[in-house]
Amino acid sequence: MKVLLTGASGFVGSHILDALMASGIATAILLRPTSSRRFIKQHLPRIEVRLGSISDLPSLREAMHDATHVVHCAGCTKAPRVAEFYEVNQVGARNVVQAVNHRRDHIQRMVHISSLAAAGPAPPAKPAREDDPPQPVSEYGKSKLAGELEVRENCRTDFVVLRPPVVYGPRDEQLLSLFKAVKLQLLPTFRGGTQALSLVFVKDLAEAAVASLTHPAAGRRTFFVASPKIVTARQLAEQIAAQMNLRTWPLPLPSAILWSVCAIQELLSRLTGKASVVNLDKYVELRSPAWVCDPSRLRRELGFECSMNLRKGIAETLTWYRQHGWL
Repeated sequence: MKVLLTGASGFVGSHILDALMASGIATAILLRPTSSRRFIKQHLPRIEVRLGSISDLPSLREAMHDATHVVHCAGCTKAPRVAEFYEVNQVGARNVVQAVNHRRDHIQRMVHISSLAAAGPAPPAKPAREDDPPQPVSEYGKSKLAGELEVRENCRTDFVVLRPPVVYGPRDEQLLSLFKAVKLQLLPTFRGGTQALSLVFVKDLAEAAVASLTHPAAGRRTFFVASPKIVTARQLAEQIAAQMNLRTWPLPLPSAILWSVCAIQELLSRLTGKASVVNLDKYVELRSPAWVCDPSRLRRELGFECSMNLRKGIAETLTWYRQHGWL
């Protein structure tokens, strides 16, 4: 067994690489020459680095020359222009599928990392399930759904689609801003902090990806990968404050103010060409009252459950931020 992993230098991808190494699985990674090695440098002596990009089909085909399995984790979560979401999340997935098809006599399975955003928001009373008609509300979500469709409709070998909700854990830069706000003893809340959320600790997601490589029941199936416990945005912030042992003061963010901040940040991103996770596309997701999914299929069919509870997950994340000077 040999795995080719895309997106290994990123937050989620680096944890998948950790899990592959911990399982003793021979691994090669597709890496652009300019990609950072900061999260994966400890593994470099034991893995093969194959230079290329998911936007470059010839390099993809070459990178897969001896692979038996593929984990496609590379993706775009923030972009200065909408088209970039589709260039990476849809066209990139199409290229990976074409490269897999080219080696279909040798590649046994492809695991595709998608997102709850591809399914769309859902309330706790009716959480998103894998067979529900997808209703993405953001361009990011629509591009992730388009990537899923490239896999489902065109992949000629076995595949698995994994849909995580909000992912948190060590190395995460997106949730770091909330930790920084709490450090200033502020508790930012939008819509009173009532937005209900499914979460997944990044190491649980990584282990689910590795388990999906070979589980006989996973083939051609889609799974939500999430903790079974639902939390509100306020509870998430309060747990961070509790772990930091800080008293916080509420910082309400009215819709008009949050929209203005997102609009200004989007304009700056377009002017500078530097992507930001704070933009009008993210505002569309933030204004949804709930992002909840049902992970019971994963437990029922694969026997896998995301075991990290929020308290321990936040504590481990906080420790990592402090040790690495991020906080």
